[in-house]
Amino acid sequence: MQQCLTCGAFSLKTVCPECGERAQAAAPLKWSPEDHRASLRRKMNDVESADWPRNLSTLPSLKEMQANLSQEEE
Repeated sequence: MQQCLTCGAFSLKTVCPECGERAQAAAPLKWSPEDHRASLRRKMNDVESADWPRNLSTLPSLKEMQANLSQEEE
């Protein structure tokens, strides 16, 4: 992933598709085991509530995926 140095647009190319200027590799966020903002992020996402795990998306079961595949092939 590249980010334009001029306009900030993201692309997979080293030349920005928006303005034609040079783009460079966008650096990933730095991670540290001593994450000082982890508690803030948990509060923002309400991770500690009892409802949070129920609100996470889930994958369909293997049987459901196989049923969908067979329906698509027909």
